[in-house]
Amino acid sequence: MNRLSLKIAAAALAVMVVGVGTAQAKEKQPKHKKNQDLSANPLANVASKQPDKELFDKAMIALKKGRFDVARLDLQTMLNTYPDSEYRMRAKLAVGDSWFKEGGTAALTQAEAEYKDFITFFPDAPEAAEAQMKVADIYYQQMEKPDRDYLNVQRAEQEYRIMINQFPDSTLVPRAKQKLREVQEVLGERETQIGLFYESRENFTAAIARLQTVVDTYPLFSKSDQALLGIGDSYASQAHAIQIQPNLPSVLKERMSSVYNDRAAAAYARVITRYPMAPHVEDARDRLVSMNRPVPEPTQEAIAESDAEERSRQAIHFTDKTLGMIKHGPTVVEAVHVGEPSLDDPKRTLAPQLTKENIAIYNDAINANRAPAVPLGATGVNEPPRSDQPSQAPLQMEKPEGGTGVGVQVVSAPAADPKAVVKAVGPVNTLLPAAEKPAEAPEQVNDVKPSSAPTGAVNAADAKKHHADLSDESSSKKKKKKGLSKLNPF
Repeated sequence: MNRLSLKIAAAALAVMVVGVGTAQAKEKQPKHKKNQDLSANPLANVASKQPDKELFDKAMIALKKGRFDVARLDLQTMLNTYPDSEYRMRAKLAVGDSWFKEGGTAALTQAEAEYKDFITFFPDAPEAAEAQMKVADIYYQQMEKPDRDYLNVQRAEQEYRIMINQFPDSTLVPRAKQKLREVQEVLGERETQIGLFYESRENFTAAIARLQTVVDTYPLFSKSDQALLGIGDSYASQAHAIQIQPNLPSVLKERMSSVYNDRAAAAYARVITRYPMAPHVEDARDRLVSMNRPVPEPTQEAIAESDAEERSRQAIHFTDKTLGMIKHGPTVVEAVHVGEPSLDDPKRTLAPQLTKENIAIYNDAINANRAPAVPLGATGVNEPPRSDQPSQAPLQMEKPEGGTGVGVQVVSAPAADPKAVVKAVGPVNTLLPAAEKPAEAPEQVNDVKPSSAPTGAVNAADAKKHHADLSDESSSKKKKKKGLSKLNPF
């Protein structure tokens, strides 16, 4: 038993010695802080016993432990007591960090004000880029989901763009670009959802306006191929709506639907040429084949670029969807990690602008259906008059010499047209004879001839007419009764 116990003890001792040796052989790798940790104290390893440095370190320790009021009090004491201290810039920036870490709407607003003041007072300092980066992070932390209020998303995009444009040499630019890609992913998702909603409600003009804005503004959006498919489907639906209109002529339908089908084919072709490795490329090919349109082939550069973009994205899992329903902000795991984000917004595509284009397409189709206008001249001598143009002026007439003015004379007659189908008929001399003097009128027989009777004489028939019986004439006066009529009271 004693030998067995000694062997066990020796074996255990040997194992311990080997374990200690192995542990000593392995050197512990020091943990390197990330360069992007903006809350780290860059002056922590500076060996100095100056009072301003001690106040600054004390404030940073309190900030690390979450005692934000104590940290701000120490920092303000250092700034007021030592206004010429070499640590004043870091102290001013740390005041904003204390508000930023405290969180809350009011605290973040105060932090933004502190960072803006720092950029105003120290615009050329290396810490100015850090301050601008934190201003953008304030709005990034307050972003809502794509279907909610997007004001903070827009402000975050604006602040990240300012940081990249104003401080292009900063080491924080790569991080700012990645944050900008994630912000633009949220904005692209919002615009795409609105565009697809309009398309489902058959409001194709509004759908095209939203989706075209996504394609032009956010080319790195993970669903750009889906947005282009929506544009093509909307144009194809407009062409179909023109074809089923009952009151439009067939020629007009063909011309308008041809314009919309061309635009739809262009959108489908862009999916293949710009995003050849995207999930909806085959759908675009099928649509082009069904339209009897040629299917373009993407270049090798486009294939490599699209492949790099698709590989840099993270696939969204069930846990991401579950956490997306619980957490406050949006899910941005599908955002691309390569490529240059858009730093300037192009002109947005608006629905009223597309409506004007539709009216112009309609007017062009109507004008193309009309025959070209041919300049018309006056009718010739031997041509029948037209209703759309007046004939030549009539022949001029003037009083012949030695005449009475009743006759006419042709002063200028046009020469005979040798190519005329109908030849002129008549004598060669077209001069009309002078008009003759009219004959005297015959004597009127119904005139009263003068008589030798005196003017005051009256015919016997006229005198007899005055002695006619006037009893039969009607009168408004009461007539006197005669004879037996007097006895009749009525």
